Amino acid sequence: MTTNHKNAIKRNARMIFTALFTIFAMTTVNAQLKEFTLEDLNFGGTNYQNMTPKNKTLAWWGDQLVHLDVEECYIVDKNTGKEKLLFTLDDINKWAGTSADSSKIYHLLYASFPYPDEPLVLINRKNERLLVNFKTKKTIWKQSTEGETHEEWCPVSRAVAFVKDDNLYVTDAEGVTRQVTTDGSHDIVYAQSVHRDEFGIYKGTFWSPDGQKLAFYRMDQSMVPDYPLVDVDTRIATLLPTKYPMAGEASHKVTVGVYDLKTGKTVYMKAGDPTDRYFTNVAWNPDGKTVYMIELNRDQTDMELVSYNAGTGDKTATLYKEHHDKYVHPVTPITFLPWDNGKFILQSEKDGYNHLYLFNTKGEQLKQITSGKWIVLELVGFNAKARTAIIVSTECSPIQNNIYSVNIETGKRTLLDNGRGVHAAAFGDGIHRTSMLSASGRYAFDKYSEPKVPRNIDIIDTESAKAKNYFISPDPWKGYNVPEYSCGTIKAADGVTDLYYRMVKPVNFDPSKKYPTVVYVYGGPGIRNVEARWNYASRSWETYMAQKGYLLFILDNRGSSDRGRDFEQATFRRLGVEEMKDQMKGVEYLKSLAYVDTTRMGVHGWSFGGFMTTSLMTTYPDVFKVGVAGGPVIDWKWYEVMYGERYMDTPQANPEGYAETSLINKAKNLKGKLQIIIGTDDPTVVPQHALSFIKKCNEVGTQPDFYVYPGEGHNMMGHQSVHLHERITQYFEDYLK
Repeated sequence: MTTNHKNAIKRNARMIFTALFTIFAMTTVNAQLKEFTLEDLNFGGTNYQNMTPKNKTLAWWGDQLVHLDVEECYIVDKNTGKEKLLFTLDDINKWAGTSADSSKIYHLLYASFPYPDEPLVLINRKNERLLVNFKTKKTIWKQSTEGETHEEWCPVSRAVAFVKDDNLYVTDAEGVTRQVTTDGSHDIVYAQSVHRDEFGIYKGTFWSPDGQKLAFYRMDQSMVPDYPLVDVDTRIATLLPTKYPMAGEASHKVTVGVYDLKTGKTVYMKAGDPTDRYFTNVAWNPDGKTVYMIELNRDQTDMELVSYNAGTGDKTATLYKEHHDKYVHPVTPITFLPWDNGKFILQSEKDGYNHLYLFNTKGEQLKQITSGKWIVLELVGFNAKARTAIIVSTECSPIQNNIYSVNIETGKRTLLDNGRGVHAAAFGDGIHRTSMLSASGRYAFDKYSEPKVPRNIDIIDTESAKAKNYFISPDPWKGYNVPEYSCGTIKAADGVTDLYYRMVKPVNFDPSKKYPTVVYVYGGPGIRNVEARWNYASRSWETYMAQKGYLLFILDNRGSSDRGRDFEQATFRRLGVEEMKDQMKGVEYLKSLAYVDTTRMGVHGWSFGGFMTTSLMTTYPDVFKVGVAGGPVIDWKWYEVMYGERYMDTPQANPEGYAETSLINKAKNLKGKLQIIIGTDDPTVVPQHALSFIKKCNEVGTQPDFYVYPGEGHNMMGHQSVHLHERITQYFEDYLK
């Protein structure tokens, strides 16, 4: 045997030993890593809170940052991040006299500091709101909250508007309660969100800047038929009727009133006949004398910004008009400059992307403040001293949210964050949302995430653009066997547009193997699934499936959000058509990957995603073997007026589009295994959708599976969600593995 031959044998032996050792080591490491359960990953799970990135609840007291914890509140030093105790829960209960009370205060997470220059904290407890002076250690003011719903408290006047027994009431700072309306009922709705929460509407009351007048919605829905949802928990099932205006059918009529606290009188804005019109984006002039609304026709092709005299209800001017042949979609009220009561900012997509425009109160456009092939996601507020607006935009990337200051005079933008990830993550909802911006606008707290960063919090000086890191969340998944998350782009079916996707590879991924693959899909307007946040915004269920050996693929097709008007409107009047073409481009990409088993492809989605799932299963029956469609739209003629007609027009005006996109006619095409899941009391996608599809399947001889959650709505809440996702998982395990 030659020396070279001996050396070769030794080298091969070493290589084999190294490979075996590596395999052993990997097996040992993996054996030591923990596995996820749905109780860990699902938001209804018993261990979910421990598996999400840690957070800190923050609020502003003027320009002072306060950390709200369960039992303590701390002042945060903005330069060092160090905390100093402000008061404790025991302190508040002592000062409020509730220590021994059955309705004592149990946490401080919802405390707020409504007066920048006063040491007052607002606390809500059972049946009472309190203002406590934490310097003098005394409760200085109380107000009953007994029987209040849809309440909105005004810090200026300390009055509260609320709904009780279907009517609007106002209680002033002295505790005197006045009933503002008397005809509230199931048919006549006051002071609540209208137009089915479309057009950015999330509430129904709007206090004037001086707190002396209250604008409110009145919705007459008597002409809308009751949709018969059913409560099965009663001895004999009882009706739970909900008003549901379907596309092409009669819609409700909305008017806007103004109640004057000083006079006790109410006037309604003289906007004319409210039939087939939408009134949204209510705003006040800083002087409290003028109310502004954006008004749309039912076709949603024309919008007008209109001003009204708050004292008389008279229309004073039409300040701005905008038309688009497909639709306009205003979702934000005008915002006045804090240093100039004669100028306001209007947000519009008129150049194809949502941007800021400066107007005066005569309705003259003074300038376009921002521009570019990106969108302003939010106008957060202003730094009045620097005369800048603080915005969140997609300027850095279509899958990022980044914070900028914008000079109102010059339009110059200054990036305030690190230029990566998804920033200014909001918390709280609607009326209870806490602003990231301090009272003066000089400072902001920035909660953000990146693909490899679970959550960080920075404190930003909006003038110097300097940021101080305040909090870094540890990785809650450390010690677990975590899959690989990646992001990329492919071309849309138009051959031009870049589409972003997320891929989750199976745990212990081996490129030499072939894996069953599930396409998770939403695809509709208003949602962006792929974001540059932690794990590219991957849903926890995807991790669970990756742990079970599946590859997950998620693509934001044309028609989804945050990419500009043309991107969204590509699907106009034909919902599902272009979206499917793009999703099939994703499938085409998957088929190019050696490790994707193209004989084992599944699809899953909810709501619009349920529509897409059912569409894909019945349009491409030879591609998808298994599907799970949750709360699916089946035929757009059964969906609501505001959303449905915006994207599809009416069934009368677009019969071809409704016929083309209806899944009733595609029931005969079903080949694979399809499970449809709904809540029996779904007020968003009513059960008629799923039931009609199943009825048609019965007629044509196809065999979907059907599962219901009695008493649940459009989404399964609480621990029911764990059960739901186990069921979804098991369906793929049974038929796709």
